[in-house]
Amino acid sequence: MAKVCGLAILGLFFVSAAAGETPWEKVQKTLLDTREAPAIVLDGTERVPAMYAGETRPEYGDWMVRHFLSDPENFNPYVSNDSGASTVHQYIFESLLEIENESPYRLRGLVAKGPPAISEDKLTYTFDLREDVHFADGKPLSADDVLFSIKVIKNPKVLAASLRNYFEAVSDVEQEDRYRISFVCREPYFRNNISLGAMEILPKHFYDPDGLLDPVDIRSLIDGSWESGPHAERVQQFAEKFNTGYHRKMLGSGPYLVENWDEDVVTGQKVILTLNPNYWGRDRADLMPKGYVEKVVFKIVNDQEAAFIELTNGNIDFFGLRPLQFKDKSWSANFIERFKKSVIYSSGYVYIGWNNAHPIFRDKRVRRAMTYLTDRESMVVNLMFGLAETVESPIHKFRPEYNHSLEPHPYDPDRALDLLDEAGWTDSDNDGILDKVIDGEKLPFKFEFLVNSGNQLRKDIALALQYELQDIGIVCEVRELDWTIFLDRVVRKKDFAACTLGWTGSLSTPPDSYQIWHSSQAAGQGSNYIGFKNDEVDRILETYRREFDMDKRIQLYQRFQEILYEEQPYTFLWKSRNAWSYSRRFAGDNWYAGGPDTQEWWVGASNRLYQ
Repeated sequence: MAKVCGLAILGLFFVSAAAGETPWEKVQKTLLDTREAPAIVLDGTERVPAMYAGETRPEYGDWMVRHFLSDPENFNPYVSNDSGASTVHQYIFESLLEIENESPYRLRGLVAKGPPAISEDKLTYTFDLREDVHFADGKPLSADDVLFSIKVIKNPKVLAASLRNYFEAVSDVEQEDRYRISFVCREPYFRNNISLGAMEILPKHFYDPDGLLDPVDIRSLIDGSWESGPHAERVQQFAEKFNTGYHRKMLGSGPYLVENWDEDVVTGQKVILTLNPNYWGRDRADLMPKGYVEKVVFKIVNDQEAAFIELTNGNIDFFGLRPLQFKDKSWSANFIERFKKSVIYSSGYVYIGWNNAHPIFRDKRVRRAMTYLTDRESMVVNLMFGLAETVESPIHKFRPEYNHSLEPHPYDPDRALDLLDEAGWTDSDNDGILDKVIDGEKLPFKFEFLVNSGNQLRKDIALALQYELQDIGIVCEVRELDWTIFLDRVVRKKDFAACTLGWTGSLSTPPDSYQIWHSSQAAGQGSNYIGFKNDEVDRILETYRREFDMDKRIQLYQRFQEILYEEQPYTFLWKSRNAWSYSRRFAGDNWYAGGPDTQEWWVGASNRLYQ
């Protein structure tokens, strides 16, 4: 019976192939049957292995053309915040460590020989660097460059506030010799090695050719004493040059580079990266693959439908399909002949955030009622065309910390009305709107739902909820705001009742929810902008950060999710299943739970499009 109901909810009415089952009906069934698979690959409508099963060996050659919706903000790896720039930087810059693509996602050496030696008190992390690493200009990478990189991050005048947050725990840095460096942290934190290992290393000779930061003690940048010290002017001069002088030039130790900035980086058209033939890590068995295609081209098309046409015309090789494109436009014989598709769970989730300090929503019974009044399954079908799955917590369901005992909240208006009645909401004046006396004032159940303009999906979420609430006696007014005004209202002023947003995450690294859920982060412009406060959650989040035993951390987060489930500070909506199309000429096309590593992909000589 449950299976029949599930199919009915999803609106799937299947017929046999002989009776005319359409490609989309067959794929819908595959999506329904593979909810426990992190990634699936479709060859036409048939599910095939997600991992490359061919026998050919990797070869160098050809290009990979990818789609960008807009130009990268700029190419400074520490100052830029947009995803496009971050994608480019993955090919250009390297960190001390890298994370394996498969569970248990071990850390392995990249610029460093291996994971750091950690002191017994869990405060000092010592990295030994490889001695043969060099930047794309041939100059060697050493501990001098690592020390310089952390100086840049810790320089408060450098416009890298969000990046600095990840290195807040660093209290000192000790360079022991040319290839050994130690980071000293203020307090134990089980993810210190991950944060330190992920720092992109900048070449000092390129980003500080005048040596402005050479005499500046890292401790002065950490404790703020640089302002009254002898090098204050040098610190400020460096920041001014760094913040503005590297928007259109970059140098790293990674496998790719920009060969010609005038020809290869054209605003509104393209960003072309070329494989560095002198890359230090080429064909190294102790490293993960670093790239086989000769050029990676990011083609900029700022309209998703126009980009899809470019894909079908053969001008793009790797493309993220919108749900409607996946459903309606990707099953023709011609499309299937040229492209394979993958469907993979995103690392983040979408949610409705309730302002927990708002008079209406500070009662958890009301927030729970709102979740029961949100028809999430219907939204998954009608807004996402089945390319999503409802979630009950912020933890990725394929992480060991996820609490699988949490039963999905159903759409249940009767249970919602019972909770609202229990919370004291009645229509006392028979005007059709629920009301309640709060803080001595009679308030109607009327609130504003904010969405940022230009995001139709978020607007549709709000309108769907508005429709469900109108017969309950709740007035939901949907208001679109420009993104900057939206952020000012929600994040800075906390002047809102409800809004919808999303958070990203990572499958390969253990979660740390402190920034979003700890009560201290409800102040100022912290990420806990909904104002959720719970003493037990605070204790869990603090203890979790200091716990190095994974089994104990899992137990802590099981309880953490139970509390969120009960309190419903968010109505957790869904985790998307992102659909991708990519050219059949690529081999090595592995689709891991965390996504593809396209630097593993190659093209055999007989399949090359670009010679």
